[in-house]
Amino acid sequence: MTDLPFKVRANFWIEKDGQVVLSTWRVSLLQAIEDTGSISAAASQLGISYRRAWEKIHESEERLGVKLVETQTGGSGGGGSYLTAEGLDYVHRFRVFSAGLNEYVSRRFNEHFAEE
Repeated sequence: MTDLPFKVRANFWIEKDGQVVLSTWRVSLLQAIEDTGSISAAASQLGISYRRAWEKIHESEERLGVKLVETQTGGSGGGGSYLTAEGLDYVHRFRVFSAGLNEYVSRRFNEHFAEE
């Protein structure tokens, strides 16, 4: 078999009642919040507005029925954000679930579309 001049890509997400609750992108947003300690910094890192980031977090929290992100305000140390225990758990479980799925999809694609 020879390699094709193109590759297949797949995007995975989890829905509840037809609405996205977690996706590769949303998990990346949550991980960026955990890494930077800030929704604003995470949004900037992903090239989106703070408002859009907060909207997606809120949607996921509402649909899952749990708080994913905790925010701190004021004080001499300023604000900041971090993932709750539930948020960390969902990020971990989504990453475990999706690990290897793109490789599996690529393998299946090559089985059916690669030229012989």
